[in-house]
Amino acid sequence: MAKGLTVRDLSFDYGPKRALDRVSFALDQGMFCALLGPNGAGKSTLVSLMTRLLVAPEGDISIAGHDLRHAPRQALAELGVVFQQPTLDLNLTVRQNLSYFAALHGLPASEVDGRIDMALGQLDMSERAGEKVGKLNGGHRRRMELARALLHQPKVLLLDEPTVGLDAAARHAITDHVHALAKDDMSVLWTTHLTDEVRDDDHLLVLHQGRILADGTTGELRGNAKLSDWFLDQTKVAS
Repeated sequence: MAKGLTVRDLSFDYGPKRALDRVSFALDQGMFCALLGPNGAGKSTLVSLMTRLLVAPEGDISIAGHDLRHAPRQALAELGVVFQQPTLDLNLTVRQNLSYFAALHGLPASEVDGRIDMALGQLDMSERAGEKVGKLNGGHRRRMELARALLHQPKVLLLDEPTVGLDAAARHAITDHVHALAKDDMSVLWTTHLTDEVRDDDHLLVLHQGRILADGTTGELRGNAKLSDWFLDQTKVAS
């Protein structure tokens, strides 16, 4: 079993509709993995199951060696999450938002300020600490959400389409930073429907209609084809 993230035979239904069908994959420690899928592929359902917003009747999820079904507190304590939809209090400052999150995680009060300063510094957000979140642009809000996800020093980082609505410069900056986190031994699962966010040396999972269609290194999977063309061919074949 991978020390990072393991999903095995995961299935989930919404009434008669099967959203996920025996999904299995594993991320080793320090791996950056892009989960690429068109809208409606099942990415959001998978994220909801990994964060325990939904509970799967079939299959298993392990986070940093902890079984999510049998030891949810230990598993979720090792998981950092940036959701697709913003989950910030716009009326609080950046520091107040992060302090509140730190309290929810039960972080020692003596460590909170230091952890906040470190997280904001890594994302070039230190000068924004006293600003209200509602006054930040989209890119800075995303950086702040990433800083928040890292406060409790998780071993696995899950990002659900984190660059939606951002300009090219902000997308590039966030993608670069998250790749650097993986190089520092964090396991990263980055969900997206945008092929230009996926690099040739990334591990790639293609999810379509609730099933994993491909699992491997991006460059090896696409061969001589452009990733966008290869991805379109894969999802057309499965339709």
